[in-house]
Parts: sequence; structure tokens; C-alpha cells
Amino acid sequence: MTWTKRLARGGPASKYLLMRSFTTSGELTRAGKYLGRYDVQLPAGLKKSFKRGLWLSLGVLAIIPELFLVMFAIFAVPSALLNVLLWSFDPGSFTTLGVPIDSWWDTLWLTPLQSVLGLGLLGWVVPALARVHAKAVLKVLSPTADQLEAARLNQRVEELTASRAGAVDSHGAELRRIERDLHDGTQAQLVSLAMRIGVAKQVMADDPEKAAKLLDDARDGAEQAMHELRGVLRTMYPPILQDRGLAGAISALAARCPLPVELRMGELGQVPAPVEAAAYFVVAESLTNVTKHSAAARVNLLMERRGTELYLEITDDGIGGARINEQSDLLGRGSGLHGMLHRVQAIDGHLELRSPIGGPTAIEVILPCE
Repeated sequence: MTWTKRLARGGPASKYLLMRSFTTSGELTRAGKYLGRYDVQLPAGLKKSFKRGLWLSLGVLAIIPELFLVMFAIFAVPSALLNVLLWSFDPGSFTTLGVPIDSWWDTLWLTPLQSVLGLGLLGWVVPALARVHAKAVLKVLSPTADQLEAARLNQRVEELTASRAGAVDSHGAELRRIERDLHDGTQAQLVSLAMRIGVAKQVMADDPEKAAKLLDDARDGAEQAMHELRGVLRTMYPPILQDRGLAGAISALAARCPLPVELRMGELGQVPAPVEAAAYFVVAESLTNVTKHSAAARVNLLMERRGTELYLEITDDGIGGARINEQSDLLGRGSGLHGMLHRVQAIDGHLELRSPIGGPTAIEVILPCE
């Protein structure tokens, strides 16, 4: 390795030793970056450790000698050259390597000596010290395998708790919606039907034509009630999934969409019924949102099996700006995406929304099939 390359290593090493983070996470991140290991970080949910805190405190004691060494390596050459220019104004007041400069002879042998020593420290010693320091930080501050597993399990428990709470809320909202639809729609139709049949029974003897008309109205009301009831049942588990499977149901949704949809369907294999229903409702809600809010010209829809997971991606070329909100915004957007997220999380799936202002909007959904 050439001199220039060795001296170039001194810059990052000096920066690493001079700049400190007085937190465990910060020190681990800095050490990992210096050693080229960008995966070094404390996992979320990791409990505080007295041992790591103690080592972090003791590490502060190393700042003073490391700071002195780095500062000497950086300023050795500039200070030596500066002393050559200034010693003659006040002989004996300027020192190089701690030796007072009284003559040109002193500058001739002390200046090169300090310069070579500073460059040697900057090119060899400081980088070696920085690597030793970084490796020591990783060794004493990194969590053990058991701690990492415990943190992973704690984070998993938190995720499952949150998804369970969301699923319970979503289930409650779904039950209230079904109850409202049945009460306001089907029940009202059935009450009207019973009243018409009762009136027809009363007037049948005196006015058969009026009774026949009332029975015709009752028949129409019964058909309307059946239509509304089938609509409610479709929201619980669409019959088309049972009749045509997931691929056929998604194709039907794409065909009914007012916008042109480019559908790419891979091999799906055997998909559990809850996953089929979640995927169907995600596609249905996404296409509805695109039609209502995105001002898009076209939609791309990809669905395929990736190992043990079902992968789904819906993208559009609209105006973007979609957000997942518990309540609808002034334009009526957001709550549908929130319900979609809860439905996906209820079966331990993952949903990611990317929708910058100006578009495009992309929704990626991963659903476990096993």
C-alpha cells in the first residue's frame, strides 16, 4: 500500500476517534459503519443492560489518550512547519517534540523528525487504533444471541397484540355494519312485505284486483329483500370465491373496474379461505379507491405465489397522496385503507403503502398461506 493510500485511511480513522456518541445504539452504529458492517444495530424492544451501560461509561475514559494521539498526528506537520517560520522572532519560546528551538540546527533535525512521526501515526497507528476501538465496541456492547432472540420475541408479541386489537376493532366495526345493513335494508323490506300481505288478505274478498296488486308489490319487495341480503352476505365471504376461486374472482373485479387494469396473475396454488377473502377485499377496496380518488388513467395489478406467501401489488398512475387514517379526510379518503390494513394484519400479513404527492401510488400486500 502506498503512502498516499495509508495517509488517506487516517482521515476516516481520526474522524471516528474524535466524534463520539454517548449512547449504546449510537456507538454500535458508528463502529459498524467504520468496519463496513451496516447491519450492526440494537433491535427494537431490547431491554437495557447494566453491563452495556458500564462498558459505555468506561469507554469515555479512553477519549483523553485517543484524543491526544489523534490531535498530535493531525497537527504534527503543520505545527513543525509553523515553528520553522516563527522561532526566529523569539528563540527558545517555540518547541518541537518538547525541545525548545534556539537555532536553525534545531529546526533541521526536529522538524523532519516530528513530521515523520506525525505522518507515521496518521498512516499506521491511528487507523489501527480506530479498528481496535471499533472491534472492542462491537464485542462489549453488542447483545448476545439470547438477548436478540428475547428482543425479537418481545417485538413479535407487541406486533401480534397490536394486530389482534386491530382485528377485534375491525371485526366489531364489520358486525355493526352488517347489523346496520340488515336493519336499514333487509328488515325494512321484510316489514313492508308483511304489511302488504296483511292488507292484501283483508281486501281480498272485497277487492280482488287491489289484493292482486298488493301481492305483486309484495313479490317485488321479497325479491328486493333477497337482493339486499345477498349483498350483505357477499361482504362476509363473496360467493364468487367459492364458485370461481381467487384467480377468477380477481379477474372479475378487474373486468368490472371502470379504468383499464393490466392484470398479471401467477401460479397461486392452494390458498386458505381467510387469505382468499383478505386478498379479494384488498383488491376490491384498492380498485374502488383508485376509481374514486386517484384521477388515474390505468391500474397495474400483480398477484402471485412466492414460496409460502401470497404477494399482491396494485399500482396506479394517479395523483398520489394516499394516507392510512382511522377517520376519512375532507375528501373521504383514508378510512378504507385503514380497514384494509386491519384485515391484512388480522391474518398476520403485511401491507405497505407508497403514495408520494403527484403519484404514483403502490400498495404491496404479503399474506402468509401456511
